[in-house]
This record gives sequence, structure tokens and C-alpha cells, in this order.
Amino acid sequence: MLPGMLYIFLPLVVGYLIPIKSASLLDTINRSTSRLVFVILGLMGLSLAGLDNLSSNLNQILLLSVTFFFCIGIANLLALPILDFILKTKTEQHKQTIPLSQMVMESVKLVFVVGGGLILGLLLPIPLDWVDPASEGILLILLFLIGIQLRNSGMTLKQIILNKKGLSVALVVIVTSLLGGLLAAWLLELPYNHGLAMASGFGWYSLAGILMGDALGPVYGGASFLLELTRELVAIILIPIFIGRYPLTAIGYGGATSMDFTLPIIQTTGGVKCVPIAIVSGFILSLLVPILMLFFVSL
Repeated sequence: MLPGMLYIFLPLVVGYLIPIKSASLLDTINRSTSRLVFVILGLMGLSLAGLDNLSSNLNQILLLSVTFFFCIGIANLLALPILDFILKTKTEQHKQTIPLSQMVMESVKLVFVVGGGLILGLLLPIPLDWVDPASEGILLILLFLIGIQLRNSGMTLKQIILNKKGLSVALVVIVTSLLGGLLAAWLLELPYNHGLAMASGFGWYSLAGILMGDALGPVYGGASFLLELTRELVAIILIPIFIGRYPLTAIGYGGATSMDFTLPIIQTTGGVKCVPIAIVSGFILSLLVPILMLFFVSL
């Protein structure tokens, strides 16, 4: 499986090597990435429609996502407060209103895309043998564009290395998530490398679901998508609650999304001092999602 991993990983590396100065071109790439995510998630729904014994497979998806969610989440929340105790971080509490409902709807929209693909696949009498090759081709393009986005995110190696708290948060999230993944794999009697791969999504639901679906099939892809989406929705709720007393815990639970999606919540409820920590930890976790996931599924 190693050649297959390198084949999928190569576009990410190539994209990361491309510096782009044009703001308009970067904006076009960002919009294209979002559209491709919608397309692939729709194809994921079609793949689910092509499964035999669909109801039992949906039960399996739910069991996988719930078990991994609790194992990983508990592991994160047991360790991150210790980091808050060691590395004291001051926050600046604000009373600005955050449009949480709008942010939740952005996530829920993607659930409807997957559900729409599933319904179309069940209702329309069309062959579905083209779905997997199409998904793989679009995935290669998506990884190439994500590589460009990561390269041009504005983070330098020096900024990452010098931010001790951001590095520490990312490290604790990585270690505890992988331990939680091993526990979930043991409870579910799954191969441990599959458990480690499932634990490597760090909240990036779109890419995690796509990668797992391409590597291990639509059941794992659907479970990974649901797992990471649930994590993000819970993070939206927990960050304002935790960030006053446990800022590093709040940032860490946001995972890869602390660099982008949950960053406005972190900044609004924790103040500007939390922003560099969130960006560094989120950047590291975002960069490692495809690397770790592809590595573990290749074992």
C-alpha cells in the first residue's frame, strides 16, 4: 500500500512547494477548494448508497464515530488542563456576540451534501461504479490545492518554532488523540493502524472523511467525517466555556480548526493573546492530518 500512499501524498508535497504572491489567485484557490470539498462529499454519499446491507453499515458508521469521539475527546480533555497548569496563559474576556448558529449551519450544510448524495444514489437508477475513480481523481486535485494553501498561510518555520505554547498544544493533542484512537480500536476490535488513522483527523472533517473513504472505504470515510464534524460542533460550544480558565484546553480541543474555523471564537472570547497560539497549533495539526492519516493506513 506504500506506493498508493506516495501516489496520493505527492500532490500535497508539490502544492506545498509552490509560493503564490497574487491575492486574487489565492482567493480563487480557496474558493475552488471549498467547491471540490462539496463535490467529493456528495460522491461520498453516492458511495454509501452503493453499499450492501446499507442499514447495518450506517449502524457501523454511527458506532465507529461515537466510540472514537468519546475516546479521543476524553483523552484530550484529561491532558490539556495539565498543560494549562504548567503554561499559564492570560486571556482578555470580551462580551461580543458570536454568531454561533451561523457557524453551526456552515458545518451542517456539509451533512446535507453527504445526505443528498446518499438519497440520489438510492433513488436514481444509475450505475455507481464510476464514483470511486472520480473521487480519487478529485482528491488528488484537492490535496494539491490544500498544499498550496498551507504553504501560503503566512506561517514561517521561525514563527512556529518560537511559539512554545502553540507547539505544546499541538503535541499534546497529537499524543492524546492517538492514544484515544488506540483505545477505540481495542474496544471495537479494529486493526490498530486503522484506529490511529481515524484519530489523525484532528477536527478537519472534510479532508479526514475524504482520505479515510479513499483508503478504507465509505464506512470508514463516513465515520471519520461524522467524528470530526461532531468534534468541531462541540468545540464551538466548549471554547467560550473553557477559554477563560483553561485557554490552552479550549484551543487544543479545537484541533486543526483553531487556525481557521474556530479562530474567530477563540479571538473574541479569549483575546488577541490566544490568536498566535491557536494559529500555530492549528497549522501544525492541519499539516499533519494528511501525513499521519496516509502513513497509518499504509501500515
